[in-house]
Amino acid sequence: MSTTEKLIDLIERRSKAKLGGGEKRIEKQHQQGKMTARERIELLLDEGSFEELDMFVTHRCVNFKMEQSKVPGDGVVTGHGTIDGRVVYVYAQDFTVFGGSLSETMAQKICKIMDMAMKVGAPVIGINDSGGARIQEGVTSLAGYAEIFERNILASGVIPQISAIFGPCAGGAVYSPALTDFIMMTEDTSYMFVTGPKVVKTVTGEEISVENLGGADVHASKSGVAHFKVKDEQEGLLLIRKLISYLPQNNLEEPPLMQTNDSIDRIDDVLNEIVPDNPNLPYNIKDIIFTIADEGEFLELHRNYAKNIVTGFCRLGGMSVGVVANQPNYLAGVLDCNASRKAARFVQMCDAFNIPILTLVDVPGFLPGSGQEYAGIIIHGAKLLFAYGEATVPKVTVTLRKSYGGAHDVMSCKQLRGDFNYAWPSAEIAVMGAKGAIEVLESKHINNIKDEKERREFINKKADEYEKIFANPYQAASFGYIDDVIEPRNTRFRVIRAFQTLQTKKLVNPPKKHSNIPL
Repeated sequence: MSTTEKLIDLIERRSKAKLGGGEKRIEKQHQQGKMTARERIELLLDEGSFEELDMFVTHRCVNFKMEQSKVPGDGVVTGHGTIDGRVVYVYAQDFTVFGGSLSETMAQKICKIMDMAMKVGAPVIGINDSGGARIQEGVTSLAGYAEIFERNILASGVIPQISAIFGPCAGGAVYSPALTDFIMMTEDTSYMFVTGPKVVKTVTGEEISVENLGGADVHASKSGVAHFKVKDEQEGLLLIRKLISYLPQNNLEEPPLMQTNDSIDRIDDVLNEIVPDNPNLPYNIKDIIFTIADEGEFLELHRNYAKNIVTGFCRLGGMSVGVVANQPNYLAGVLDCNASRKAARFVQMCDAFNIPILTLVDVPGFLPGSGQEYAGIIIHGAKLLFAYGEATVPKVTVTLRKSYGGAHDVMSCKQLRGDFNYAWPSAEIAVMGAKGAIEVLESKHINNIKDEKERREFINKKADEYEKIFANPYQAASFGYIDDVIEPRNTRFRVIRAFQTLQTKKLVNPPKKHSNIPL
């Protein structure tokens, strides 16, 4: 064979590999509202930056006549490219080839790029669209999953890992995304579950649809598995590009510093009026976040899950910052099991990747009741407490209104090594609310008052006295637990100046193999 013939052969082989399972299956993929693996990668990465690896790998299975059906690439496209000029590694499962099922060789392809990403310190993005383990390969397929899981674990906290679920992801396959930092799902075309509807019906008798068992809505609002729910793959891929912009390449680097025309000393008079005079009235904490953030941009995570706490990324003075904020607009902003777990995971992720944390506090306490106690509110609340206390990144806390009881301690208080703890004049920092405190402190006297009107008047009078002492930030400031009481409209300036001061912060935890966080 001449050199020219060899080149023609190479071109033909490449063309065949790029077709995956063939034109008919590609068309079927499009009919289902899904892109092909290569189309997804092309939209995700900078134009012309993708370098594919292992295009000609094929499976080695000889069971069930599998040796008669071999497709180059074996159901996954792997390689590296750039997003806004920054190197990332990516793999995209190809549903047109054996339903995207995982074989031994597919697992090896995925593991190879994960190993390379660890070597160079670059993020890994996995696009999942797979029918699960390749049944014809038996235990070697299961071993392949375990190889991937181990790499997810070792890469955790070292390089950012992002999972996009753009089709089925079931059985053992779900645990790889679950081990990553961020999970995204598409409406109508993606689902995740350990056991499918047929198995559920056989074992429990429950009849349930794929969507109700593991669709995007379920995992974005009920289970909290998915950080993002998007309408379609195009929106999802563009959102991944945006998410990457807030993250460093790895745990030894700082997040990107962006240029901004938004002045650090911008005054926001609207913040002086945003907290209602009536402490029982709600307001939307996101209005404050949007107001102080650069260009009014905020990328929220878990938008529909545990809505009593808000988590996400913004920029302040060009710096990437993680925001944790109680939401008075939902359940009065109380901490419950789900909110504590959601925030704890986010704080740990920020700390792992050197992202400073801004905490906005308006929390009346933990949600009471047997349901919460039985669900383990003690352990879940301790997760958030642990995450804040362990975090060594710059931490700035602003108490806006209520900060009561154990919830005050949990929300990045000074004793959990908060670097700068500010408060608005509307802040109330105490063990509990005024009336509740008086009912405990004056219980004997209250019980001796027989007249209902007289009892109410006594409680209100004592509550007013209690509020004069505690319904302000100045007692906490007198002990140095609040570094300064600030004018709300100056919040942006004070917070950015604090983070700029903390850019050279050095704090190291005691040497240990690893912590034993209350899981």
